[in-house]
Amino acid sequence: MIEERAYWLAWAKISGIGPIALQRLKQQFGTLAIAWTASPKELGQVPGFGRQKIEKVVEERSRLDPKQLIEEHTAKNPDFWTPADSDYPRLLQEIPTPPALLYYRGIVDSQEILGITPTVGIVGTRYPTEYGRRWTRKISSTLAKSGFTIVSGLAMGIDTEAHKACLEAGGRTIAVFGNGVDTVYPKENKTLAEKVIKQGLVVSEYPAGTRPNSKHFPQRNRIIAGLSRAVLVMEAPKKSGALITADMANEFCRDVYVLPARLDDEKSHGCLQLINHGAEVIPITMDKLLEMLGAIPPLDIDVVEPPEQLSLFEENKRDSIPDLEPLLAKVFQHISSEAIPVDLVVQKTGLSPGDVSSSLLQLELLGLVTQLPGMRYIMSG
Repeated sequence: MIEERAYWLAWAKISGIGPIALQRLKQQFGTLAIAWTASPKELGQVPGFGRQKIEKVVEERSRLDPKQLIEEHTAKNPDFWTPADSDYPRLLQEIPTPPALLYYRGIVDSQEILGITPTVGIVGTRYPTEYGRRWTRKISSTLAKSGFTIVSGLAMGIDTEAHKACLEAGGRTIAVFGNGVDTVYPKENKTLAEKVIKQGLVVSEYPAGTRPNSKHFPQRNRIIAGLSRAVLVMEAPKKSGALITADMANEFCRDVYVLPARLDDEKSHGCLQLINHGAEVIPITMDKLLEMLGAIPPLDIDVVEPPEQLSLFEENKRDSIPDLEPLLAKVFQHISSEAIPVDLVVQKTGLSPGDVSSSLLQLELLGLVTQLPGMRYIMSG
C-alpha cells in the first residue's frame, strides 16, 4: 500500500495545483489517494476545477507514479513532512494553505510540533535603525529566556537580529527559507544559518537545489505567520514583506503586535499603518509584554475533560465502528463528544506525541474524529 504522503507529493507536482486546491481535493474525497483515482466527472465536483484544469490533471497524472516519485524524491530530500505525517507542525494544519511539502534541517522538537511550546514570529525591515535593532535584540532575548521559540525568515536586518539574540540567550529559533534548506540566502548569514541548524530548525516548502526567488518570499511569509501564535512587527516601511506576514497573521487569527516609533520615521510607516488597523502596540516593559503574550490561551486552556461515563450517542458510535488496530483503539477510547486537547490524549494514553498525532490523523481519515481549532479533538457526529 502506498502511503498517503506519496500522494501529497504527486499532487504537488501537477501544475496549477496549489495549497488551496489540495485542501479542496482532501475535503471532497477524504484522502488524496482516493482523489488520485477520481474520474474527470468526479473531479468536476471539486470547487475551482474547470474543464481545462481537469484535462491538465488527467494528462499529467497519467505520467506520474506516486510510489516511484516519492522514492526518487526522498533520495534527494530525505527530511520533509506532508500534512499526512504525524510530525507535520500542527499549527500549520490550522491555516487554509498549509504547505504540501515542508522540508527541514536541524533539531526537531516534539513540543513545537504539537504547538505546545509558545512560538512568536519577529519580522521587520532589512534596513532597521539602531532603535529597531536594539529593541529586537532585547525582545528576542527576553522571550527566548522565557521559553518562547522565535520564528523569523533569516533575512538581513530585523530577522538577523531576532535569530542572533535568541541563540545567544540559549533559546530555540525557527528560520523559514524562501529557497531550498540546502541553500542560505543571503550568503552573509551562512554562519548564522549553521548555528540555527545546531540549536533550532530551518524549514522551507521548496526542495533541495531551489535558488532564491523574489516570488517565493511572500509565500514564505505565510509559513512564518502560520508557525507563530503571535507576530511582532518591529520596523516596517509601507512596502515591506513584514506587512504581508502581519496580514497573513491576521487572516490566521494570530495576534499582531507593533513596535511604536516616531510619526516622521519612514521605516515605521508600515507599523503605524498596522496600528491604525487595530494591531496592538508592544508595551514599554518586558514584564508587560510577557504578560500580554502569556494571555494568549494555550492550546489546552479551559477544556472540559471528557466524562468517564459515555453518553448513549458515544456508546452507539463505538459499537458501530469496525475493529481498530490496538494503537488506534487506545487513542479513540479517550475521544468523546467533549473537546479534548492532543496533549491531554498523550497524557491519558501514555503514548508518545508522535504516535498520538499519527493515530488521530488516521482516525480523522476514517471519519471517526474531528479536529477543532487549537489542536482539540471530538468524536465525529
